Amino acid sequence: MKLYHKQFLDLEPEFTDLDTSAVAILPFPYEGGISCGAGTAGAPDAVIDASYYVELYDEVLDTEPYKIGISTLTPPAIPSTPERMIQSIQDAAKAILERDKFPVVIGGDHSITGGYYRALREKHGAVSVIQLDAHADLRDSYQGSRLSHASVMSRIREETEHTLQIGIRSMSAEEADRIRTEKIQLCTMDAFRKGAFDLRTAVEALPDPVFITLDVDVLDWSVVRTTGTPEPGGMTWDEILALLATIFSNKKVVGFDVVELSCREDDPNSPFAVAKLIHKMIALKFFP
Repeated sequence: MKLYHKQFLDLEPEFTDLDTSAVAILPFPYEGGISCGAGTAGAPDAVIDASYYVELYDEVLDTEPYKIGISTLTPPAIPSTPERMIQSIQDAAKAILERDKFPVVIGGDHSITGGYYRALREKHGAVSVIQLDAHADLRDSYQGSRLSHASVMSRIREETEHTLQIGIRSMSAEEADRIRTEKIQLCTMDAFRKGAFDLRTAVEALPDPVFITLDVDVLDWSVVRTTGTPEPGGMTWDEILALLATIFSNKKVVGFDVVELSCREDDPNSPFAVAKLIHKMIALKFFP
C-alpha cells in the first residue's frame, strides 16, 4: 500500500503516516456499473481536492478528528471487467483491514460495494449492512449485468439477510414484491418523513458489526446535485447527520463507503459536501 500524492484534508505528514493512522481512505474510481449519467470515475479525486477546504475542527463534537491519523492510499489499477473489479477492491480493502485500519472507500459507482463487503466479511465474519440510498438496488440483474449498481443489494443479500435500507424513494414493482415477500427492512423516504417506520428500533436490532454504504443520491439536491441517477426529495444535511449520529452511537461500524457522486466542472459544491460528510462520518465513528 502506498500513500496517494494528495491526501484527504491536505494533512501534514505526521497525520498521514500509515503506520500510525487509525483510518485509511481508498479512492476507487470505477464507473463500469453505471446505467445513467457518467462522471463517477472522477469523483474520488474531486472529493479529495475539495477536502482541502474542509475545516479540521468539528464545532458540534468540539474536537479535531484528523488527529487520529487519516491516510489516503493510491488508487489501485482499475480493471475493465466487473468481475475483476470486485476482486481488485476486495484485495485492496483486505490489505487495509490486515493493517487494522478503519477503511473508508470513496467511489466510484455503487457496484464497487460488493467487493468491499466481501473483505469485511472475511475479516469479521457476519456483517450487517445499512444502505442509505434513493434506490432499492434489489434487481437480480440490470441491463444484462448481475454486477450493475442497480443490483448491489441483491448481491449483498446473497451473503447476509441482516440489511436495513433507508431513504428509498425509487424502486420497481418487482423490487417492491421482493421486499414484501422477504420482509426486507426498508424505510422509504416517505415513511422516514412521516415517522411511519421505527428507525431507531430497526437500527438497534441489527446485529453488530455493521457496514454503511452511502449512495449520495440519498441526499437532497440542495446538498448534492450531481449524481448519476438523481431523485428529488432526498435527505437534508441535518437529517442525514442526525441519522448517522444515531447509527454510529448505537452500532459497531467497521467500515463505510460513499459512492455515486458524479464529477462535473459546473458543480464544485457537491464534492465539497461529500468531503465534509466523510469527515463527519469519521468523526462520528471515533467520537460518537
